[in-house]
Amino acid sequence: MKRIVAALSLAALSACAPADQVQRLDSQAGATAPVTAYRPGTPDPLPAGRSNAEMVRDFLELGFAMESGRPIGQFSRFEGPVRVAVLGTAPGQATSDLDRLIARLRAEAGIDIARTNAPSADENAITVEFLPRRQMQAVVPSAACFVVPNVDSWDAFVANRRSPLIDWTQVVQRHRAAVFVPSDTTPQEVRDCLHEEIGQALGPLNDLFRLSDSIFNDDNFQTTLTGFDMLLLRVWNAPDLAPGMTRDQVAARLPTLFNRLNPAGRRHDGVDAGITPRAWQQAIEQALSSDGGLTRRRAGAARALSLARAQGWQDNRLALSLMLSARLAPRDQGEAALDQLLTAAQLYRAAPGGEVHAAHIDMHLAVQALANGQTDAVLELTGRALPVAMRSENAAFVASLAFIRAEALTLQGRDAEAQRLRLDSMAAARYGFGSEAAVRARMDEIAQIGSAAQRLARL
Repeated sequence: MKRIVAALSLAALSACAPADQVQRLDSQAGATAPVTAYRPGTPDPLPAGRSNAEMVRDFLELGFAMESGRPIGQFSRFEGPVRVAVLGTAPGQATSDLDRLIARLRAEAGIDIARTNAPSADENAITVEFLPRRQMQAVVPSAACFVVPNVDSWDAFVANRRSPLIDWTQVVQRHRAAVFVPSDTTPQEVRDCLHEEIGQALGPLNDLFRLSDSIFNDDNFQTTLTGFDMLLLRVWNAPDLAPGMTRDQVAARLPTLFNRLNPAGRRHDGVDAGITPRAWQQAIEQALSSDGGLTRRRAGAARALSLARAQGWQDNRLALSLMLSARLAPRDQGEAALDQLLTAAQLYRAAPGGEVHAAHIDMHLAVQALANGQTDAVLELTGRALPVAMRSENAAFVASLAFIRAEALTLQGRDAEAQRLRLDSMAAARYGFGSEAAVRARMDEIAQIGSAAQRLARL
């Protein structure tokens, strides 16, 4: 379900030979200096930008279907306080990231939620268990992380994995849910899993590609719960709703609820996005898949773009189709791909939350500008994208942008500024990429692009 975005948004950087910039930076910082932890600062999520009429439609589509398309016949949620317990040893910064998430859920979504060491039998509880990825994927091969109802441990899940006990469509009142997260991945992926899976344990179980401003979206550009998500969770857990309600009963109460909790959304702009055909979603999934090979991915992107145009869409669904088509295009179609990227960026900037997607396109364009020695363009593009990356707390994105920017500064002869920027970005890089080797590889990918630009300039 998760981690598509790393392959999608950073694919412009091709693999290169390793060098030693990480070691040089560490030596500049001082051999005995402690490794700085990534600290994103006070949460500043992108606010909900849709009208309440749109939010009602989104709530219903998210709330009464599974990702597979299976309908959910009744509204379900926890009733009363929820406690969160951690099983096993939490890796890295996972505990502090979990505490930060819980604090946000209390403050922004109004949920009575707190951590506990051992929930009692009569308490609502979400257990978070960290396991090796290989162990998880031996049972659920396609999942990077996931949430299951009515169990509180991995052993209980495995024992009941073919039982209706863990069928979300049969749940009315939630009492227990278990979140399973890989223990041997990057700190950022762990954090992202906590946000999405705990968000689903407390709210909707569906993901919609058309929601550019939500973590409940399998394009995975939004890596932490957004303002849209927190508003949706606040409404989901409002006393006006109750477990067991039908879709029609929930729909009747939502307009009043959203108008009360989101006064800024009391307007009549926005259009009905309509139903997203399953064929388009399958084509997008094929284009994003890492298993089908480049030819199959290109075919998926082409089909998605054809379907999006046939639907007459002018929203982020067309933008995603254009971007994937551009990113997967053969080298001899570079001009057409550039036009598609620019059109996608324009569409994203008009969509709620789409500035994050547009910033990823800016990064791709910055890499191309760096390869051509257009350093002023690199600085402009990365300067525009960096505040968005920082606000969305995507550390891998922040570090990549900073490394690209630093390489442009180096090409301009501003070596001290470049080294300072690389050094200041190391905490985000370690958090986002997970290991010194991965940080080194990312820096060297970018450095080699800069070196190639220098050689080109000398010809």
